[in-house]
Amino acid sequence: MVVQVAGWLLVLAGFVLAQLGVLNSRSLAYLVLNAAGSGALAAEALIGRQWGFLLLEGVWAVVSIVSLVRLAR
Repeated sequence: MVVQVAGWLLVLAGFVLAQLGVLNSRSLAYLVLNAAGSGALAAEALIGRQWGFLLLEGVWAVVSIVSLVRLAR
C-alpha cells in the first residue's frame, strides 16, 4: 500500500506541476517523477497480477525511461 501511494504521488506530482507550468513535460524532473512513480506502480501491479494496470504503468514507465535516455544524450 505504501508503494502504491508513493507511486501515484510521484506520477501526479509531475502531472500537476506540468499543468501548472512549473515543469516542462520533457524536463529531467518530470521524467524522473514519472519513471519512478509508474515503475513502482508497475511492480505492484505485477505482484498483484493486475494485468491491465501493469500494461498501463509498464508502458508509462518504459516511455519515461526512453525519454530519459534521449535527454541524457
